[in-house]
Amino acid sequence: MLETSARLLRLLSLLQMRQEWTGPELANRLNITTRTVRRDIDKLRDLGYPVEANVGVGGGYRLGAGAEMPPLLLDDQEVLAVAVGLNTVATGGIAGIQEASAGALTKLRQVMPSRLRHRLDALSVDSVPRDASWTTIPADRLTDIATTCHRHERLRFDYHKADGTESRRDIEPYRVVRNGSRWYLIGWDLAREDWRSFRIDRMEPKTPTGPRFSPRELPEGGAGEYLARSIGAVYRSATARVRVHAPLTDIASMVSDDWATVESGNDAACELRVYSKSLTSIARWLRAFNADFEILEPAALRAECAALADEHDRLADRYRRSIARS
Repeated sequence: MLETSARLLRLLSLLQMRQEWTGPELANRLNITTRTVRRDIDKLRDLGYPVEANVGVGGGYRLGAGAEMPPLLLDDQEVLAVAVGLNTVATGGIAGIQEASAGALTKLRQVMPSRLRHRLDALSVDSVPRDASWTTIPADRLTDIATTCHRHERLRFDYHKADGTESRRDIEPYRVVRNGSRWYLIGWDLAREDWRSFRIDRMEPKTPTGPRFSPRELPEGGAGEYLARSIGAVYRSATARVRVHAPLTDIASMVSDDWATVESGNDAACELRVYSKSLTSIARWLRAFNADFEILEPAALRAECAALADEHDRLADRYRRSIARS
């Protein structure tokens, strides 16, 4: 009996490893006859595992999808991957799924060998408390949107931008992409006739979904790279050129490709092209160099720097008055 049970577990493990096996392949791996393979397959079916069989030349056995979720056999790395993934979801930005994720992680941890529990504990990290800007999204909204992508059905929704403006969108949805704590939908905007990315927490989908569509080819690099370019464009909507009066070697070590590039320089000064969401933020960033600087372009940045200088004068006066009253 123990030998048969062990063989069934090995057979189940093999079926989970590969999409399809022939009877002779399984018999050879388990060192049994093909007749015993057939009997063991029937026993797995009796236990609730939906094992499908194709007859004829090239036929074989495969583990299909059933009405219920049967137990899975996972190796050490797969167990850790699932556990870390569940822990991430439990502390993530999807409302309504955290409790289920935490429960599944508890069940998984209970049956883990001690060696894996120790490795999982070593991988545990503290979560930064969510601030007011963190917006969770309902789990059913995320899955419904992902389903429309899979079915190639048009999607209508109201979209709320950060500045408070609202619009009705009609798109062909393609991919759901996660970036940090945010979830985005990549789709073809029918009105604008171009690709767009949408934050899912700002979407209010409408039902029913629209008609089916023939999928287009995704932008170069796929949905993930398109989102990276799209988000990057937002943070590079303002550009300026400045000359910083400090050695190139000092400034170059401070500059990140995410927000600036060094165009030229020497031991006395260097010229930079700086990017940000606005000229106001660029004006505030320039203080970080702790050196004199000149505005090369645009002229509008000079006005932003003048306004910032006035703000600092008012702040300085406030501090001086506080000292005089002491």
